[in-house]
Amino acid sequence: MRLDALQLENFRNYAAITTNFDPGVNLLMGDNAQGKTNLLEAITYLSTGHAFRTRKEAELLRFGAPFAALDAAAFSGGRAQTLRAVLFAGRQRRQLFVNGVKQKTGAALPDVLRTVLFCPEDLLVLKTGAAARRRMVDAALCQLRPGYDKALTEYHKLLEHKGRILKDYHENPALLDTLPDFDERMARVGAIVISYRARYLASLARETARFHGDFSGGKEALTLTYQTVSTVNDPMAGSAAVYDALRAHQMRHHQAELASGMCLSGPHKDDFDVRLDGISLKSYGSQGQTRTAAISLKLAEREILRADTGEEPVLLLDDVLSELDAGRQDFVLNQIRTGQVFITCCEQDKLTDIGRVLTVVGGEIRG
Repeated sequence: MRLDALQLENFRNYAAITTNFDPGVNLLMGDNAQGKTNLLEAITYLSTGHAFRTRKEAELLRFGAPFAALDAAAFSGGRAQTLRAVLFAGRQRRQLFVNGVKQKTGAALPDVLRTVLFCPEDLLVLKTGAAARRRMVDAALCQLRPGYDKALTEYHKLLEHKGRILKDYHENPALLDTLPDFDERMARVGAIVISYRARYLASLARETARFHGDFSGGKEALTLTYQTVSTVNDPMAGSAAVYDALRAHQMRHHQAELASGMCLSGPHKDDFDVRLDGISLKSYGSQGQTRTAAISLKLAEREILRADTGEEPVLLLDDVLSELDAGRQDFVLNQIRTGQVFITCCEQDKLTDIGRVLTVVGGEIRG
């Protein structure tokens, strides 16, 4: 799987560019605030249908522009394919196209272009709250399993509606009549979400432990444990069993939800715990240990996608190597000898001999 060419119009600080890429390593050089990360964001948008730095699509448009257009030529599934996204400044809905065919959702995008992104924020994901770790898992699973993307989207809509009921029922008690239907549907969809997450995280735990063992020279043993609703004793038991456990949890927390006006039951608070030699990384891990574990997570994600789909996803590394010492840089560089890779950095140093150099200056690409 590779990205052969990209054309942008009015995207972030790019007025209009067309560029081709190397099937191996593409080194994006340039000073800060020139557009290197914007280029990676365009690639991930065409891969996932989402921007990784904002949820507001209007922020993706060049200042004052009425629309933005992103076009990509990719090779995957043994053939040449195209992707197109058109974003609008007003309330008009975006338009997505796969091989010229308009799409209702972005579910088909990863089949054409699948990516794994590693940015500086990921170095902190293991230290911050659970929401960041859920986003990491969700981003990978939505590319890997369209059914998960669909279930997660429905669950978030149900959660939003239930939240409004719990907040507004004091002024409109009739809203409580609809609550049982929402609880039942949330349990069914939530069970699907948990089942997908449990299986993915089991694979991620195995691969991350392997990469981290190599990364640390065998000095540390990493474990990753899925944390979900307390009544779910075995998240791998299947959707039916998880559904029953979720219903039991809802019943236990019904009065507390009414009193607090918040939804307290469901997988929207899921997390995973990472430990090194049995010690919590979140609480006690050093900066170096956290960076090593975060990189191992991303390399594991890429390996899972490759093994599952038979194609190596495009790897995007945003200003990550500059945060690492020489030994850790060497390890990462040894892992990117296969597949297509995009690396952003400000200094060429020893990286110039591993691929094509593209210089980014003020929203223009040279090289």
